[in-house]
Order: sequence, then C-alpha cells, then structure tokens
Amino acid sequence: MLVMDGSDYGRATTAQTAPSAAHEPRLEPPYILIEPLRRTAPLIFTSPHSGRRYPAELLAQTRVGLLSLRRSEDAYVDELFASAAAHGAAVLSASVARAYVDLNRDPAELDPEMFEEQLPPRTATARVQAGLGAIPRISGDGQTLYRRKLRLADAERRIAAVHRPYHAMLANLVAETQTLFGCAVLIDCHSMPSSARGAHAPDIVLGDRFGASCHASVTALVEATLRRLGYRVARNTPFAGGHTTQTYGRPSAHVHALQIEINRALYVDERTLERTNGYARIRADMARLAEALGAASLHKSLS
Repeated sequence: MLVMDGSDYGRATTAQTAPSAAHEPRLEPPYILIEPLRRTAPLIFTSPHSGRRYPAELLAQTRVGLLSLRRSEDAYVDELFASAAAHGAAVLSASVARAYVDLNRDPAELDPEMFEEQLPPRTATARVQAGLGAIPRISGDGQTLYRRKLRLADAERRIAAVHRPYHAMLANLVAETQTLFGCAVLIDCHSMPSSARGAHAPDIVLGDRFGASCHASVTALVEATLRRLGYRVARNTPFAGGHTTQTYGRPSAHVHALQIEINRALYVDERTLERTNGYARIRADMARLAEALGAASLHKSLS
C-alpha cells in the first residue's frame, strides 16, 4: 500500500503549495493520499473535513480556543475510511483544518462581511449566509472565529495553498480512475452533529443530490449494505451533497459522486471529541462497506 502525504513517494503527484514571501511560513502538504499497490476497483474515498492541522496564522487570528475550532472537524472520518485502500480504492483526506479553508466549498463562496476590501458582486449562497463559506466565519459551535476582518489576500493565499492542490489531486484521481475502469465512483465522507440529523434522526445520511450526482444503483447498494449492518439510513435530508458531489458527480459521463454523513455521536464524545467505544464498530463497518463496493462489478455496470 502506498501512502503519500505530498512527499515524493513512488508515482505520487506531490502536493504543491503556493509560493510564499520569505517572511511567510510555507504550509505543509494539504492532503494525505493512500493508494493500494494495485487499483482493483473504480473507487475514490475522500474526507475533506477531517484535517487536524491548525496553522499558526489561524490560531493567531482567532478569538476562540482550539476545542471550539475543532468542532468544525469531521473528527476522525479519515481514520474511519482509511482501510478502503485494502479493498482496491484510493483514499484522499485533508490534512489542514476545515476552519482554515473548507475544501467542500466553491472557492468563490466568500462572505463579504469578513474582509477589509470590497468583494466583487455575487449572490451569497445559503452556506455563506450561515457563516460556512470557503473561509468559515463561525466555528462548529456557532462562535465567531475572528477578532477582526481579514484581508482578501489572506483568503486567496489559503485557497492557493490548500484548496487548489487538494482538488487538483482529486481531479487527477477521477481522471486516472476513469481511464483505468471506464468509470469512477467517488464516496465523499463526512460526519454530522447529532443535533443536525433532521426529524427522523438517521444514523447515516446519503446525499446524491436527488439522483443528479450518482447512479441510483450505487446509492442503493450503499444504503442496502448500511442497513444490513444495522444503521438507520436517510437520503438527501438534511444533507443532499456539497461542492464535491456537485463538481465531480456526472453520471452521464460515468463519474458518480455520493456523500456519506455519519452521526458523530456514534463514535465520539461530541463535547470532548474523544473517541468512544463506538469508534471500533464504525471503523469496522466502513471497511465492510468499502469491501462490498469493491466486490461489486461497478466498472461493468456503470461504464
């Protein structure tokens, strides 16, 4: 199994950060890529919100403590799905915290209230209005993050250093997978606060943008597998998918993207973010899900 964190391992594409001025620290690579020695399935698992690296620049600018910052994380989701590589899939995870830059947002989703300069006119998305744009304004527990307004150059630097390299690698993986198998299936992995699950309180929510980003057979296979494992599963409510599923999910072009949201309370203490006894079960079951997807003849039915 090849593990690549942006360093020059094997055939890995190195994660390039944007050039920085001499007085500015250079960020470490913004992702970790795990690949099997041989790709046997058209699967890519991604985790854009599980990064746990908090740059010093962010810590110096914020008015909240580290625990509040960490409440924005999809805590340990990268670990829950890492074993998918043992079933022939590529696994791409963020290493930089979501509070610094959100990889599941369009880079143009910026909140004009956050910046000293005037931004070009654009219609604010619901995510931006909620304080959860590409550069988040609030923490996961609803606190305002910054003491003062940022410079637009701060946002541009973060996007160049973290967002672009991550999505360049993801786009490369999608193209490579499609070349190898005739199709690509991207599983975008997240966790959700237990308070955000909606009226029927599912354990897991699958988002395929109401069928627009993923073939129905993939969504059905994932749902059936999870139900067999004992989970309550909902589709598209309250989470139908984000920037990743919207950008990469093109079923007509044989690229399928499905978002998975796991109830965080199943495996962590939501107050302390420490792993609970449920962690081992969730990790084992996500390995079983990857195995089921890897064993399915997806490349034959979707390409």
